[in-house]
Amino acid sequence: MRETDFVGGFAKGLSVIEAFDETRPRLSIADVSRTTGLDRATARRCLLTLAELGYADYDGKFFALTPKILRLGHAYLAATPLPTLVQPTLDQLSERTGQSASVSVLDGTDIVYIARAAQKRVMSINLTPGSRLPVYCASMGRVLLAALPEDDAKAILSRSDLKANTSHTLTAPDEIIAELRRVRIQGYALIDQELELGLCSIAVPLENDRGRIVAALNIGAPAASVPAAALVERYLPALREAQSALKQVLR
Repeated sequence: MRETDFVGGFAKGLSVIEAFDETRPRLSIADVSRTTGLDRATARRCLLTLAELGYADYDGKFFALTPKILRLGHAYLAATPLPTLVQPTLDQLSERTGQSASVSVLDGTDIVYIARAAQKRVMSINLTPGSRLPVYCASMGRVLLAALPEDDAKAILSRSDLKANTSHTLTAPDEIIAELRRVRIQGYALIDQELELGLCSIAVPLENDRGRIVAALNIGAPAASVPAAALVERYLPALREAQSALKQVLR
């Protein structure tokens, strides 16, 4: 892309929107400036523009996104057939196994949930389409990283905040790369309480009819009732069946 094709103001506005998340639902101008690296004047103009257009509320000190912001995410969901295509199979898988099942795609250093069928809540956060999790310690993230050329996976890890969410979390890049190699060989990823204590999950890649991996599918279960060691025997066959069924409809 040519430098003259890049709209800096638009990029700054998007970075301001991305500053908000589940842990930071209300932000001041100073908060946004610090989070985005923008100067206060630029952060202020972006925030006031969002408020003027109805994408944010402003109480005189703090800004908060409004439901109108969902129009931006809905545009992706409406324009992309993937969520609609996977949802029926996801519902069947969740009903069959009695556990929550999800599909996600890779976005930078995160995975983004695009579809979910929840039987029970297994995490402290409420996962819905649009939710994001760090790619390095999520089962679907490991599957999607394993599908990339190793140099590309290493580049993503180098940009990731490899923090230890629990005592089980792999944070050393070399250890994660070694795990990705295992995932690539065995065709699935297994996470044992690396993202959150009490949560185990197993994921497989989703290929389209041309053999390109376009997403990942997982089942999450509470470790107290289904230890990680039991996930492969108990849920991998059902995941494989869903994987095979979806390959016939994904383009």
